[in-house]
Amino acid sequence: MTLLTLLAVLGTVMVDKVGSQNYGDALSKCILFFEGQRSGKLPSNQRMIWRKDSALRDGSDLGMDLLGGYYDAGDNVKFIFPMAFSTTMLAWSVIEFGQFMGPDLQHALDSIRWGADYLLKSTDLPGKVTAAVGNPIADHNCWERSEDMDTPRTSYVVNQTHPGSEVSAETAAALAASSLVFEFADKFRGNYRDSVGQGVCPFYCDWGSYSYMDELIWGAAWLFKGFSGVFENAPQKNLSPMAPLVNGDLQAAKTLAEFGWDTKDAGINVLLSWLVMNSTSAEPYVPQADRFVCSVLPESPYKSVTYSPGGLLFKSGGNNMQHATVLSFLLLVYAQYLKKHDGSVNCGTFVAAPSRLKQIVKGQNPLGMSYMVGFSQNFSKRIHHRASSLPSIGAHSRHIKCKDGSPYYETLKPNPNFLTGAIIGGLDMKDQFLDNRTNAGESEPTTYINAPLVGFIAYFKAFP
Repeated sequence: MTLLTLLAVLGTVMVDKVGSQNYGDALSKCILFFEGQRSGKLPSNQRMIWRKDSALRDGSDLGMDLLGGYYDAGDNVKFIFPMAFSTTMLAWSVIEFGQFMGPDLQHALDSIRWGADYLLKSTDLPGKVTAAVGNPIADHNCWERSEDMDTPRTSYVVNQTHPGSEVSAETAAALAASSLVFEFADKFRGNYRDSVGQGVCPFYCDWGSYSYMDELIWGAAWLFKGFSGVFENAPQKNLSPMAPLVNGDLQAAKTLAEFGWDTKDAGINVLLSWLVMNSTSAEPYVPQADRFVCSVLPESPYKSVTYSPGGLLFKSGGNNMQHATVLSFLLLVYAQYLKKHDGSVNCGTFVAAPSRLKQIVKGQNPLGMSYMVGFSQNFSKRIHHRASSLPSIGAHSRHIKCKDGSPYYETLKPNPNFLTGAIIGGLDMKDQFLDNRTNAGESEPTTYINAPLVGFIAYFKAFP
């Protein structure tokens, strides 16, 4: 067993002594998962047919049309911060690896469009950005299908007097061309947990080391990418009118191995490194991206992450797969950038070639099981997901009230509906996994686990 087990690239495929890795099947299912997370009026070409229309009055309390979007995980709240990040990562996956997706490319584009269409709706009122829909405390107190929801569908918005730079800038990043949204985030600065905390905390507060500044930089970086066209044609010296903000704050950033819906540092460095690689203005992006790599490689003297006995990358907090998948995506993207420029990463005691970064991403699986629902025969059957664990509308048409779903939550029986393609939260630090839906930290899937997987599964499909 190798040192690094990034769980099934992460978690997508089962590695055994006689089987082969069917990345094409894994890619199809990884994208299909997003159809199982859809909210609103479902389209006629919906492939996960046990899901039905839900939350058809969202936004009515504000006189807005907020139908659509994604439920982020196993609950029925639409949190815009992680939804926007998931949409950004889906888009980045297609930008970098779409040419390897084959017939699944259209489904990936449909997934991006479903998220982006909703994000456009969420910015429809002048001077306002929707931060969440659905009362999270009431929702988490119930175990019921999204089709049956009888909890308040409160809309939480940020505005000039109650700003939310994180969610506004992440929305700008996801839309890439939504300059008005980014200007709003930068002009009216403030942390959205102070403005709409009752609607997003403690579930998706921004706990980053310097709050919303990383989202402002991240949004600026994606807007610059959108304005400048493809990276090959981007100017090498002037990184747009937002360059002073980007440069100044990146140089002060300390959390080099942090990237996810909450903290964007490593993603900013990798995203912008391509613009300046092999140029006279490589600072600070390329050196910072190199430091990110050195903070993750297991043999590096600068390693800032830990590993399980089997080699799974670990960071503090629950739902570890969100870290393993998204950091692996960055490693693969940066490896591609380095390869195109004949580059490598010097970590002091050794030099890492692009192939080493790819070797890390394509690690082994400590338990020899699939962490993707519906892939192979040995996968989690009891994921922490309301719709998956409750009988479908087709099987049980009667309304299931808030607390009436509790027996389905508590039972040891497998979930009746397969949320095909869902990636669970992962192993514990000892490489153990308890297939129990009450263990949310390890058994709950999320959109921001799957989104980066779409990209690098597509890559390994082409280069197995």
